[in-house]
Amino acid sequence: MSLESRDDRGVPELTARVVRASFPKGTLAVRVREVLGPLFEDDSFAEAFSSRGRPAVSPGALALVSVLQYAEGLTDRQAADQVRARMDWKFLLGLELDDSGFDFSVLSDFRARLIEHGLEEEVLDLILERISDLGLLRSGGRQRTDSTHVLAAVRTLNRMEFVGETLRAALEALAAAAPAWLSPLVTADWAKRYGARIDSYRFPKGDNVRVEWAGQVGRDGFTILEAVYAPQAPAWLREIPAVQVLRRAWVEQYHRDGEEVRWREGKDLPPGRRRLASPYDPDARYATKRGSGWCGYKTHLSETCEPHAPHLITHVVTTDATVADTEVTAAVHQGLATRELLPDEHDVDAGYVTAAHIVAARDAHGIELLGPVGLDTCHENYEGEHFTQSAFTIDWEAKNAVCPQGKISASWSDQRKSSGTPVSRVHFTAQDCAACPVQNKCTKAANGKWGRSLTLLPQDQQAALEDRRREQLTDQWQQRYNIRAGVEGTISQAIRRTRIRRTRYTGLPKTHLGHIFAATAINIIRLDAWLSETLLGQTRTSHLARLQLAA
Repeated sequence: MSLESRDDRGVPELTARVVRASFPKGTLAVRVREVLGPLFEDDSFAEAFSSRGRPAVSPGALALVSVLQYAEGLTDRQAADQVRARMDWKFLLGLELDDSGFDFSVLSDFRARLIEHGLEEEVLDLILERISDLGLLRSGGRQRTDSTHVLAAVRTLNRMEFVGETLRAALEALAAAAPAWLSPLVTADWAKRYGARIDSYRFPKGDNVRVEWAGQVGRDGFTILEAVYAPQAPAWLREIPAVQVLRRAWVEQYHRDGEEVRWREGKDLPPGRRRLASPYDPDARYATKRGSGWCGYKTHLSETCEPHAPHLITHVVTTDATVADTEVTAAVHQGLATRELLPDEHDVDAGYVTAAHIVAARDAHGIELLGPVGLDTCHENYEGEHFTQSAFTIDWEAKNAVCPQGKISASWSDQRKSSGTPVSRVHFTAQDCAACPVQNKCTKAANGKWGRSLTLLPQDQQAALEDRRREQLTDQWQQRYNIRAGVEGTISQAIRRTRIRRTRYTGLPKTHLGHIFAATAINIIRLDAWLSETLLGQTRTSHLARLQLAA
């Protein structure tokens, strides 16, 4: 398709007259058009279209419809129907009342083009730029970030279901693409085992029988893989996505020693971050948090939180479910720097904060990363009074530490954790610790060469860590940090209004694009509420809680 740039000539006169007569108080779409004008120009998406071919539907209009689709929780088909049926949508899009709209399948093609050409962030960038022109958004000030889990558009499977459904999906794909090639390989038993979806199958009872069933599935899978990768097999069979997933899944789930096929167990399995969780969404991962597990992704939303301006989402990060919050902090700051929307203060929960992050945010971006860190601890778990690391005096130049009783450390070694974090290991001799009158408040080490030991971060990180530990115990810091809780309302609004907690698509790129549309929709909704002076909703309180408060 080719792009024929269209100049927005404003809302057609008849459309404007009918809509204003029908909606004298306006609607969200009407108010947004009147305040922001045409939101998305076709030229912003020009690189996603060629210069030759059949003219495409206006990408600016498709971007706007995609955002409205999330604002109202619509499917592609419903959104396309609304373009034809809704007068206020025609007003926002600048269409004549008799405009016939477009086929709903165009929206899917538009999303694919955005991902293919790296334009996923363009929609959010454009709306933030337009709001900045109104003077309602700027760099500096305070922002806050939090995350929520996102369920993949696939079922959560146990291992037996996963391998069975993976093989069944590959067989279905091969039966459709190369029936004549597959037919000699399968028997009536295969049709019985893999003819229906695995979740409709009642697995045999007994561990031994189930292990045998899994082994049979493994042998069948290797039979297919051997045939697909045989020299005489058509090379294009190996390019079928379901076959590629089958090959990867079998490497992750099975050992093969000659004719023997057996499960991988325990530490022999790949870590969860690298292991497939569904044959239908290779990017989804299974993770647990606070005792709850889910298969899918996580999304991290950052928003402004100035008291006299609308709270707008400025950045969105989407990861698979296994990525920890600490791994996202730097990406959030880099994304905000790219948009020139870095805050002076960034309020986050403990999951985003380490000493390294505090120092990096301060030195690289001039941001004060405000969030709690872990409390100071001693070498062992003690009841009552004990000496924590802060009780020791560290001489960084001399590379030694002095304990509360004046003893000097005997060993200092610079090392790295398995994660790559540089640390210094400091040890006191067992002889000094054994003769210490307050040993029971410091260490229980009684045998070996060393007594009390300390693990220190690099000097700047250790200083930042100790400063934060002291600050977060004060009432002033707690009151300042209270503003972070407001981001929970944004997560709640995104879940209820845009259904962000369950992705509509498979794959991380499409899921992230959906989150960008959802964030843009929230921004438009909040901008409309700000301009119309709609009061923020209050935290809901149950009737029983109100009765207790009144008492």
